[in-house]
Amino acid sequence: MEDRWLSVDDIAAYLGVKRDTVYKWIELKSMPCHKVGRLWKFKKEEVDGWVRSGSAEAVGTNKLKKGIR
Repeated sequence: MEDRWLSVDDIAAYLGVKRDTVYKWIELKSMPCHKVGRLWKFKKEEVDGWVRSGSAEAVGTNKLKKGIR
């Protein structure tokens, strides 16, 4: 299987979010990424683990998990 570096656009499309959201997650939520020159690059496996750990969850978005409607 190919283990390539993903761009901001690639990872945004993979996660189904806008590229601005990716930049906010890098700045505010310590999204795993690597700076290569001026570009941010991502490993899919690192981002998957980060999402699974709950780090991508915004404040207030876990209401449905807790049964609050």
